[in-house]
Amino acid sequence: MPFAQIYMIEGRTEAQKKAVIEKVTQALHEAVGAPKENVRVWIHDVPKENWGIAGVSAKDLGR
Repeated sequence: MPFAQIYMIEGRTEAQKKAVIEKVTQALHEAVGAPKENVRVWIHDVPKENWGIAGVSAKDLGR
């Protein structure tokens, strides 16, 4: 059973997350032949203050 974990900075809409889940599921189905029913996708919404870029939080960078 393929299991994909996606880490993203918080702020995506429900529609965007739905699209990620659908497209990652389809990609794994096509790449490894896994039945879609067996694919699991877990999206981690990471608070901006917990995401660092070049030594600075994404929040401080205005992301």
